Amino acid sequence: MYKNQANQKGFVLWFTGLSQAGKTSVGNRVHQILKEKGLKLERLDGDIVRQSLSKDLGFSKKDRDENIRRITMVARLLSKNNIGVICSFISPYRKIRDMARRETNNFIEVFCNAPLGICEKRDKKGLYQKARRGEILNFTGVSDPYESPQTPEIELRTDQESIEESTNKIIKYLEENSFI
Repeated sequence: MYKNQANQKGFVLWFTGLSQAGKTSVGNRVHQILKEKGLKLERLDGDIVRQSLSKDLGFSKKDRDENIRRITMVARLLSKNNIGVICSFISPYRKIRDMARRETNNFIEVFCNAPLGICEKRDKKGLYQKARRGEILNFTGVSDPYESPQTPEIELRTDQESIEESTNKIIKYLEENSFI
């Protein structure tokens, strides 16, 4: 039994992981299921945000931190008004993810854990190859670090689980913790 919109508690599902680790794929499926159940939701995704809210930013550490700071502000406003927010961002630096955790209501870190080699094989755009050739600077996992979460609320092994299995883990967590 899912809560109706009047009794919904806001939350922030923060998907983090390397490019092509499955953040958007799983996040989209979770969004679809929760929307069908009548929950109030918003979806914030790296590609979309980079075309609007953060279009003036590059990929230096300073710009990445500013990108996450802006996203956190939006997520905070939504979650405090009892809206579920699904965020999918590489967000490679632990310190800035911790800031997002402190500043939002009911932060749930979802680590999409897939080895770099698997992520590279999934890369249809060839971004990893371009980064390895030096055509893309500050590319996470190649020329810029990714700091894995130390204690995420949910860890998805997206190299071993199907999208449905990963989605079910998240739905189960939300149910068991009275978010839905």
